[in-house]
Amino acid sequence: MMHASQQPGSSPHTHTGRSTARVMQLVLLATLPGIAALVFYFGWGVLINLLLASLTAIVAEAAILKLRQKPVGFYLKDYSALVTAVLLAVALPPLAPWWLVVTGTLFAIVIAKHLYGGLGYNPFNPAMVGYVVLLISFPVEMTRWLTPATILDSGANLPGLSQSLALVFTSSPALDGLWDGISGATPLDLFKHNSGQLVEQFYQGEVLFSEGRWAGVGWEWVNLGFLAGGIFLLWQRIFTWHAPVAMLAMLLLLALIFHDGGSSHSLGSPALHLLSGATMLGAFFIVTDPVTSATSNFGRLIYGALIGLLVYIIRAWGSYPDAVAFAVLLANFAAPFVDYYTLPRSYGHERRRRATEQQE
Repeated sequence: MMHASQQPGSSPHTHTGRSTARVMQLVLLATLPGIAALVFYFGWGVLINLLLASLTAIVAEAAILKLRQKPVGFYLKDYSALVTAVLLAVALPPLAPWWLVVTGTLFAIVIAKHLYGGLGYNPFNPAMVGYVVLLISFPVEMTRWLTPATILDSGANLPGLSQSLALVFTSSPALDGLWDGISGATPLDLFKHNSGQLVEQFYQGEVLFSEGRWAGVGWEWVNLGFLAGGIFLLWQRIFTWHAPVAMLAMLLLLALIFHDGGSSHSLGSPALHLLSGATMLGAFFIVTDPVTSATSNFGRLIYGALIGLLVYIIRAWGSYPDAVAFAVLLANFAAPFVDYYTLPRSYGHERRRRATEQQE
């Protein structure tokens, strides 16, 4: 997430003494509550995704470093490739075909990261680049999510380890029938395709909502898990609060403004937008990437708010029900522009300096 030994908001002048590897280790540790919730509700596929993406990322990173004549062991020990793999893996549907996970991870590491020079030089978040490439190229596989284990029909269960491995690594017609009983839409996808019902009627008719507390069975706890991990990272001062809080505040504000109380044209309650999809994963593990976001604290406020705005616009009026990945990549485009107008004042100067202005 951060470069070696840099303190949030003050790089490169103040140092915390933490290495890049230690920061990445803390980020990986912080993902565990969200991963635990994903495994509980969606089964072995989550762990298979993680293993496939991690192995692919490490092999691809080592191969590219070797081709670039860089010290392989030195760079592998910074854990940055592993963090990218984990963030992509948890965003993918459980039991995704093996080639989908491998393709997305290769694109994230080889193209989105190393094509631009490696860690610290990539203009776009590698995990989100990999995700968007897969979503555009393979929309059927990328939207085939599992039904949470706690609300499967009577007699149905999520596949065990052996069946999960078979579903991931083979395409046998004998296994295709399993999907009908265990697959289903996400809360955001279901809500987006509500066919004219009042929200209360819709929630009562969809077990994913009627059995949930706030925003859909399973998904609300996954988001709370990643929220807990994000709070841990804030406590550890891995990043500042500005970008994640700005993103969530903007998303909450828009959801409050456009929430009409539950008509058939409702765009969703604040709880739905905050606790469904990849909201908390995006806010605390993607938006906070210092390489692809704005530099100053004021710039991070603008950057985070822009992502919250884009997430809501795409969810409400666009074609994709989640939108976090697209919003982040669009904001990555805008980050240099934000930096241009929000550069901090140089030491010893009374006014802010433009990016094109020469220092005295």
